Amino acid sequence: MPQPEGEELERIRARRAELREKYLRPPADRPATTVQGVHHLALICRDAEETIKFYQDFLGFPLVELVENRDYKGSNHFFFDIGNKNLLGFFDFPGHEHPAWQETIGGVQHLAISVSPEQYDAARRRLDEAGVEYLGPDRGVEESMYFRDPNGVQIELYREELGIFNGRPLLG
Repeated sequence: MPQPEGEELERIRARRAELREKYLRPPADRPATTVQGVHHLALICRDAEETIKFYQDFLGFPLVELVENRDYKGSNHFFFDIGNKNLLGFFDFPGHEHPAWQETIGGVQHLAISVSPEQYDAARRRLDEAGVEYLGPDRGVEESMYFRDPNGVQIELYREELGIFNGRPLLG
């Protein structure tokens, strides 16, 4: 995808500065959020068993539930524990053809998951041993590694604590 350059890039950056000035409040002036957190993110998978093996056996996210989807007979709805009482959910839709993953409006660009330095290093070793391609640490960000799951979803393992971005606390 071609990146903006020149005057177009400067207009985009100026617009970002306007949005920051208009909407980004200092921490002391921000109201408390109205929600408790993300209960679960629900994604679509090609194959339930392949997805379970990848997330539970390869990445170490325990499978905590597997039931029939109440909205589509025969479809599985299953959840993995991704820590801090957060769940990652998947659906499969047997008999329904879905296009391959693509980056598009409303789609998931990536899912960033906070891991300890030890888990980051262990995951990197597993990726290397399995021959799974990944990016990172690169692009000036030493704390991130990106790879795709069997469904094409890009996963970022982020070696920073929750609520911190680029070494700076975003949440109090």
